[in-house]
Amino acid sequence: MSRDAFSHDPQDTRDSRDTSASRSVRQRRSPLPDAPASRNPAPDAADRSDSTDAREQQSTREERSDSRRAYFVRDRAYLLRDSEMHSVKEIGKFRVIAVPDLAKYAYGGNRERMDEDIRRLARHSLVSDKTVEISQKKTLRIVTLTKAGHWLLKNTNQLPDDQPIYHGLLKPREVRHDADLYRLYQKEAARIERGGGRPVRVVLDYELKRNLNRDLARMAPEKDDPNAKERIAEKHGLQVVNGKIPVPDLRVEYETPELELRHVDLELATRDYKPRAMAAKAAAGFSLYGRSEDTSRLRRVLDEREITARILTL
Repeated sequence: MSRDAFSHDPQDTRDSRDTSASRSVRQRRSPLPDAPASRNPAPDAADRSDSTDAREQQSTREERSDSRRAYFVRDRAYLLRDSEMHSVKEIGKFRVIAVPDLAKYAYGGNRERMDEDIRRLARHSLVSDKTVEISQKKTLRIVTLTKAGHWLLKNTNQLPDDQPIYHGLLKPREVRHDADLYRLYQKEAARIERGGGRPVRVVLDYELKRNLNRDLARMAPEKDDPNAKERIAEKHGLQVVNGKIPVPDLRVEYETPELELRHVDLELATRDYKPRAMAAKAAAGFSLYGRSEDTSRLRRVLDEREITARILTL
């Protein structure tokens, strides 16, 4: 549900996002450190000894990952496990995440472990855990960072220096759409990794629009010059379509196997999308995704309007 690129972005840039320089820390997504030990039985005495050594090593790794590390912010210290800090970073990058998706992707489906971590983070006032109404019959449990969580990430250099950090809800009415972007990212990141690539940064539409609108405001003397708008769109890796610059819901920057830096722009289309809007997103080169309950209708719209694009299922 990407909003118009020329509209005013109501986001409070002083509080809800941060792009200040810090030490660059590129991190790869990795499995949770508390993976269960092997259950394979040992066939003989020698193997039993080896198996015992392996279990002891695994136990040591689990204890190390469960041991808490101190993170200092001003005059306060937070003692957090690796999994807790990982959750803080994921939430900060995406602003809002649905709890079922956080459990699935950040905890390998270990809901009990996730609930324990979220409770502790909430007690530390680092995350906000709430249930919101998304329709007359449905609710959704979500997590967001608090200001304290934002400051924790900013001051401890846990993310790359150019990775925006967000906290709080910007538009509660769009919470379901915004929460789905984390799942959208996971789908695309898996595709990138299957091709030998590595995701390195995510950029939400808030950031893309802020930077785009800043440059568009400066082109006042050339506002009727299509070439000037083309140059600005190209600067931001975007395209002009019918005189406007469509902005995706999410951009994923990644390294190719050849270590080239590229990006892919993603749009989460809904059943409320008008054909003209879908055509513009497709013409802009965005990869279109839809929720499973919406894909049939969206594909039918594409076929009826002869729009050359495909809808991937979220």
